[in-house]
Amino acid sequence: MSKPSRKIEWVKTALIVILTVSALILLWQTRLLKDFIGEVPFFGNASGAAYGATPGDADNLIEKEAARPLTIVITEQNGERFGVKYDDETRNAAYDRTSSIFAEALGSMSELTVITEDEWRAALGGSGVFYEYAVPIRLSILDGWLRSRMPETEEDFLLRRVFVAFGEDRNRIFFSEHENALFYRAETASSAGMTQDIAAYNANGALFAFETELKAAENAPYTLIMEGNLHPLVNSESAGTAEELLEAAKNAFGHRGEPNILEYDMFDTLVCVGMEFEIRVFPGGSVIYRRTDDSSEAGARQSLSESEMIEAARVIIAETLGTVSGAEVYFTSIESESENQNDVTFSYYIAGGQVHMQEDGYAANITLSQGIVTSAQLNFRAFSVTEEYAALLPEIQAFAAANGAFALNYSDSGLAFMEPLWGAL
Repeated sequence: MSKPSRKIEWVKTALIVILTVSALILLWQTRLLKDFIGEVPFFGNASGAAYGATPGDADNLIEKEAARPLTIVITEQNGERFGVKYDDETRNAAYDRTSSIFAEALGSMSELTVITEDEWRAALGGSGVFYEYAVPIRLSILDGWLRSRMPETEEDFLLRRVFVAFGEDRNRIFFSEHENALFYRAETASSAGMTQDIAAYNANGALFAFETELKAAENAPYTLIMEGNLHPLVNSESAGTAEELLEAAKNAFGHRGEPNILEYDMFDTLVCVGMEFEIRVFPGGSVIYRRTDDSSEAGARQSLSESEMIEAARVIIAETLGTVSGAEVYFTSIESESENQNDVTFSYYIAGGQVHMQEDGYAANITLSQGIVTSAQLNFRAFSVTEEYAALLPEIQAFAAANGAFALNYSDSGLAFMEPLWGAL
């Protein structure tokens, strides 16, 4: 056979291979191939639940906290006050030591009573423990995180602030409702003896804004203002190779061990196409996941509550970003795109500051459709606190400049380190 003829045969062979692969993909997309394969174990089955459980497991779901308070205030009997916002280790230790106080109070509280703002402020001036979350949390969700088994109540409001006031015999619990600026109080069967758990904390000059003479306090009276103005620089880098992030995503979304139909690089982006999914890993650690099968036929559909959707997303975060980031990854929002579709977002927090990603702002966005994760974006980054510090405006000046609430922020623009900065809320 002449050389030109051999070249023609090679070209024909290559075309046959390309057409065969294209036909397989087309057959899969029209579900003919899947019907032929059926339930062959080799191909795996990630069709059922949102978070690696079988359909129906949501009923037995043990919800874990998807966020912790960013601010904790402890006021002693003598009026001395300890506040913590930026020291993650100290704040987490304080939370571990005091969360049982809130759980016991929630689990034994009586009927809620609406109170005035003056009564709320008077309570904050007494001894007790105060939590402030970064974003509004529904009362029932907080109850699930603390595992307190709160008595049934007609009220299930959003809140950012909750306070347990110590009494001589029994504690009281107070809530600051977010949407309508209402305040609630409830008696509890919780004993004041829990105060011994917080006796080790020393006063550090923390004040609520309403306790100052600042005019801006009218706009954000419950912002905690602390002394000191040094905040650390934070290292930021990619959290792994593209292949490592791809494998982590496949495992978290239920495709562990499944073969890839195609895997290729396109403009520095690793693209993986599976039987039921597509994953793209971009430079810098951004991973986009999408189900490509007909999710309406993917096992029994589940109608998840808001807390169950947050937990479904939290499990994925814990298996991905939570293992490599070196930062806290906390729930920040849940939004309904339609009756059956919800987006759950999480953000990075480190050294008490929220990390704003360059383009998306969040650490992760996970979309659930009737209990099934249909798409997600995970921004894999690795953070570490340095021994270098930047001097920011003292908080009392930052509060005045913002004319109200402010927060510590870090901006991840892909550089080797992030500098702290104040941002208005």
